[in-house]
Amino acid sequence: MSRRSIMLRRLVPGVVLVALAVAGCGDDDSGGTAATSAPGLSPSSISATAAPVGTFNDADVTFLQMMYQHHQQAVQMADLVPSRSQDQQVIDLAADIKAAQAPEMAQMQSMLTEFGKSVPSGGDAMGHDMPGMMSPEQMSMLEGMSGPEFDRMWLEMMIDHHNGAVQMAQTEIASGANPQAKQMAETIVSTQQREIDQMTAMLGQR
Repeated sequence: MSRRSIMLRRLVPGVVLVALAVAGCGDDDSGGTAATSAPGLSPSSISATAAPVGTFNDADVTFLQMMYQHHQQAVQMADLVPSRSQDQQVIDLAADIKAAQAPEMAQMQSMLTEFGKSVPSGGDAMGHDMPGMMSPEQMSMLEGMSGPEFDRMWLEMMIDHHNGAVQMAQTEIASGANPQAKQMAETIVSTQQREIDQMTAMLGQR
């Protein structure tokens, strides 16, 4: 037997073993017993990274567009307080409402833009048929008041307004798909229900 033949006979078993080992690895992967991941990343983190960004449905868009206008009117109502009320509790509450809702409006605007949806322009064309929204006539009446009369009317109207916001937010929690929008809705329910309780107590003192 030549020296070349002896060398080949020695090499073949090694090649076969390597091929079987490679095939065995392939069988393990196809069976799903081991997941391949990038260095430093767990399979769960890869799955989260691959999830679509900005997933939303019609309920999310409706919620953001309507709540944007709803918040806009609440801020308008809050802006009436400093020049018409002498009650520090009412003045402080109005400032708190504006401080909470103005940033939420900016967040809603950003999300709608990300989704490629229009941001409501507001004004008198706002959806006054939304839950808790005041009509132009009601807003004009409130603007014409001052002192304790204003305080009482403002509290009554803001309670109705907040109740409408809670109703809309609960619909989003039940029907929405976007996690960020639903989290915002949960915050609105929590914050505004607490303010409803506060305003109801304030009314009871008058």
